[in-house]
Amino acid sequence: MPEILFLVHRAPWPPDRGDRIRSWHMFEALAKLAPVHVAALADNADDAESARAKIAPLCKSLTIEVRKVSRPRALVEAVLHGEPVSNRLFRSKALARHVDALIGQGQVSHIVAFSGQMAQYLPARFDGPVLMDFVDVDSAKFGTYAEQDRRQPLHWVHKREARMLGAYEAQIARRANTSLFVSEAEAALFRQRSGLSSDKVLAVENGIDTDRFDPALTFDPVGDGEGPLAVFTGQMDYRPNIDAVRWFAADILPLIRRRHPVARFAIVGRAPTDEVRALAALPGVTVTGEVPDVRPWLAAADVVVAPLLLARGVQNKLLEAMAMARPVVASAAAATGIDAAPGEHLLVADDAAAMAEAVGVLFDDRTAAARMGQAARAQMIARYGWDARMAPLGALLGLPA
Repeated sequence: MPEILFLVHRAPWPPDRGDRIRSWHMFEALAKLAPVHVAALADNADDAESARAKIAPLCKSLTIEVRKVSRPRALVEAVLHGEPVSNRLFRSKALARHVDALIGQGQVSHIVAFSGQMAQYLPARFDGPVLMDFVDVDSAKFGTYAEQDRRQPLHWVHKREARMLGAYEAQIARRANTSLFVSEAEAALFRQRSGLSSDKVLAVENGIDTDRFDPALTFDPVGDGEGPLAVFTGQMDYRPNIDAVRWFAADILPLIRRRHPVARFAIVGRAPTDEVRALAALPGVTVTGEVPDVRPWLAAADVVVAPLLLARGVQNKLLEAMAMARPVVASAAAATGIDAAPGEHLLVADDAAAMAEAVGVLFDDRTAAARMGQAARAQMIARYGWDARMAPLGALLGLPA
């Protein structure tokens, strides 16, 4: 009987951030195909405990190890050993021993690894199918960081990581039976970089639970105050999100407030850095920190914004907002990979003036904003159900659905 080992860099519960949303739905899909052994890492003990309580009853075996390696230590070790920093950050001897022991029992017939950092746990001697979900081309992200930090001390670190990680990604993809990415744009970029063909590198897109993200549900009121509200959601210690909200709060919101003097901007997400928290001192800006549920904030938003200067793959924050029938204003980078028509399902703008104008138009014309939100939700229902998105996994693994 087939059994699947699911290697995942963050235990897939709760599905409250982009990577865990995708890995949770992947886990659910895999569990319908065969018994699943989950071997995962967690950022802290609380995350590990929460995940164990939810996942353990749903899988054949579960082990979760808490990550303990700091970034400075990971950098030093990576340089000494000639490998990507990303791998060192997600290295656990205990998890590696567990995986080796599990493979040694001879029951695991298929392996699915989620995120490139988990490829280091693939056993050297395993002749079953291996499915590698890179999600994004992480090496390209670090290449962009290096360009952005050309005059900063981190330039060398990011340039090295882009080079080392790019070589590692290609090496792993050549070993895996199939490598997945979250959008066709990411898959095409990786094919170009690796030289691998479309039968080895595929796109399996993200989805959205449109029953959970439903504007017809009732939510407790949040964001009390005068003036139209723009909302950004995301993990607020993640550099692209930090850059996005800093740009919106400092450069775009003042332009909006010339037209709408009491316009407000809420930054909603866990782990805001000190730099993000400091934005609350600006007129009209609120920084919530972690919230138990982002849906009330989406429901309260007059516009959801995604002014990302750097974005890889498909942005779950946009799928969630559109499923909630919220009008969205996004940068071109944030909108890339989403099957949505600019002007019909969302507005796309790239410079501060254009983004401020787009938000102002939606603030002014609530009827048009509502119409766009309804069109966006209809598109999410038609195009992005999770069952449909994860349906290819069975065929890719050679397992009957």
